[in-house]
Amino acid sequence: MSSNHALPQTHAPSDAFANIDLVIFDFDGVIVDSEVISLGEIRTTLNEFGMDAPLSQIRRAFLGAPVDRICRTVEEWVGAPVGDQFKELWYARIFDRFRKELKLVHGVCELLDILDARAVSYCIASSGSVRRLQTALDAVACGPRFQDRVFSADMVARGKPWPDIFLHALDQMNGAKERTLIIEDSPSGIKAATAAGIPAIGFTGGAHLASCRAEHGSLLMAEGASFCIDRLSEVTEHLS
Repeated sequence: MSSNHALPQTHAPSDAFANIDLVIFDFDGVIVDSEVISLGEIRTTLNEFGMDAPLSQIRRAFLGAPVDRICRTVEEWVGAPVGDQFKELWYARIFDRFRKELKLVHGVCELLDILDARAVSYCIASSGSVRRLQTALDAVACGPRFQDRVFSADMVARGKPWPDIFLHALDQMNGAKERTLIIEDSPSGIKAATAAGIPAIGFTGGAHLASCRAEHGSLLMAEGASFCIDRLSEVTEHLS
């Protein structure tokens, strides 16, 4: 295991990936290791508005949240209508860092390869805006792997923790709930998967969770994750 912390039910049951025709990936923290950048830059940008929040508070409040909810929460914290200004400052910072340093989560390419080999469909269903998703996909040259199978919270009425984005992705991919698996790193995403009636596994392998994998895994399990893993290679190994 890649972590020194014990995770809740970290080993996938032997039949966990049987009869799966579709895998729906969250994006930030699952496909790209972006949350460590995004959450850190939320903190930096908040400092410009006179607020110093610890990363643990920022992670609890914003992990997996769509940008409109992030901006509303920032306005509540700051006590002023600064949402649009905050968003543009934050986006400028994270987009610059995405272009310079964003990396795929370890094991992503190998997992996509085995899904292709087994003719298992896959897509992205993210709380991120289309603008943020495209910038990140371009930065890691991963867009061609997903083509038109990238679904954003911009495309639905409500973001996670509501199930809309997963139900939209399922519909667009012609998937069946009982033959679909979601891989998610945020409690709000697991809650959305549970509300959609689609099995989900919690992923705790992102750099933003390095100091709290066990604690975070417990949060994911509490929201309905079937089990948690901290290596995408575990999925690849089972499918192989």
